[in-house]
This record gives sequence, C-alpha cells and structure tokens, in this order.
Amino acid sequence: MATVVELLLNTVVTLPPRAKVTYAQTMNVIYADSALMLRYKDGDVAAFETLYRRHNDSLYRYLLRRGLNRDAAEDVFQDVWSKIIKSRNNYRHTAQFTTFLYRVAHNCFIDHIRKNKRHLAESRTDPDLSENPTDEPDLIAEKSLARNRLNAALLLLPNEQRDVFLLHKEAGLTLDTIAHVIGINRETAKSRLRYAMNKLRAALAEPAERPGIQS
Repeated sequence: MATVVELLLNTVVTLPPRAKVTYAQTMNVIYADSALMLRYKDGDVAAFETLYRRHNDSLYRYLLRRGLNRDAAEDVFQDVWSKIIKSRNNYRHTAQFTTFLYRVAHNCFIDHIRKNKRHLAESRTDPDLSENPTDEPDLIAEKSLARNRLNAALLLLPNEQRDVFLLHKEAGLTLDTIAHVIGINRETAKSRLRYAMNKLRAALAEPAERPGIQS
C-alpha cells in the first residue's frame, strides 16, 4: 500500500487550470488538517500527501475492523481517498477534517456493504501488520493472542456499536463528532459506545485459550 497516494494522485487528480497559490516547497511547519486541505484545494499536492500520511493507517484499521476482508478494505480505502480528492474544490472549513474524512468513510462503507455483503470478513483479520523485532517470542505470542481476541470480539458487536467504538478508539473522534459523522444524536452515540465497551470488556475478561494448550 506504499504507493496508494501516488496511484490516487496519478489516476484521479487533475488540478484545475485556474491560477494556483504559490506555497513554499518545505513543509517544516506543522499545519492543522483543515489548513492542509485548503492548501491542497489551492494546488499544493504536498499538503495532500501530508494528510494522507497522517490518516492512512487509522482509516485502514477502521475499515478492516468494521468487518471487511482485506481486499474489500483496500477497495473502500481507495474509494474514500478518491472522494476526498474529487471534493477538494468544494471543501469548506466548517468542521474538522477528521469529521469530513470519516463521514466519507462511513458512507463508503455503507454503500459497499449494500452492494457486496460477501466482502465481510469471515476470519479474524489483523490490521497490526508488524511486530516489534525486539519483543521476546512469548510477548509476541501474547500480543497476537490479545489482538485476535479483540478482533473476534469486535466482529460480535452489532454494526452500530462497532462503528461508534472504532470511530472513538481508532479515529480518536469525540462523541459530538461521532454523532455528526453517523447522523445520530450525542446521547445515542454515548449509549452505543458504553454498550460496546461493556461487551468488549466482558469478552476479553473470559479465560483465553492458548494455541496448543488443552485443559
């Protein structure tokens, strides 16, 4: 997935022929997401690349843990960024960029599931693709077991509760923002998050079965 940003930019992006604002070539200043999107709207492709690097991992994990298999998650992932790119000329700083991004992601996920229910994951897909090479084998096994249990528990949650949980934990969104992204009120978002947390705690509190060990 290292070349996704180049692929997106090369296939769907044609900057408008209008006069472009000239920005300094260096990006040493840390810009807010919305400022980067406005810079990209004015023709600064490096601003988009910064946005992509900042959010691609959390967005991909969100899509995987919503229950998509890996191929479907990558398809929806690219669809989300393509829509972000295509909408740049109409972008207005009326909300945080993450609200905009995950609203698009939420809608793309819903559209995809309506058309392709077969793409829901039947197995536990682990979005944490790399292990720390300095970890001891026992620690690696423990981490893998914990992730597998979390992913399995997530798949057992109702879709509405899983969505709120992931938007909160993976995307780092507040309850107010989650409510806006999904189109529900804050109390409903709070209730769904509470139920999801309680169910996950209960599932993870159950004794784990280690591979190769039988009681």
